[in-house]
Amino acid sequence: MQQTKVFPFIAILAALMAAANAFPGHLVDDDHYEHPKYKFEYAVHDSHTGDVKEQWESRDGDAVKGSYSLKEADGGTRTVEYHADKHNGFIAVVKKAGGHSKPEITYHGDKPHY
Repeated sequence: MQQTKVFPFIAILAALMAAANAFPGHLVDDDHYEHPKYKFEYAVHDSHTGDVKEQWESRDGDAVKGSYSLKEADGGTRTVEYHADKHNGFIAVVKKAGGHSKPEITYHGDKPHY
């Protein structure tokens, strides 16, 4: 008769183990930190609509850098080069080539510098 009592215990133990494996995120230490690292880029050059734009960005840990550019309605190209880290914050340099050019503007945080 003891063998019949062991089977329900084993079945319950197996069910608990299956449930634990189904939700592994609940068993992982919340302080676990993965080092974020990525790179991407894309571009559109549509001669039919005139839509021309490009972007790239990379990240390694807390440091992010990138650039994007687009063709504006006046025919000029606006380019924004940026980088950010936990020590300097977000810094962007906006450049305009062609069209009705304006001076280069650097953004440090939310404050423009001409």
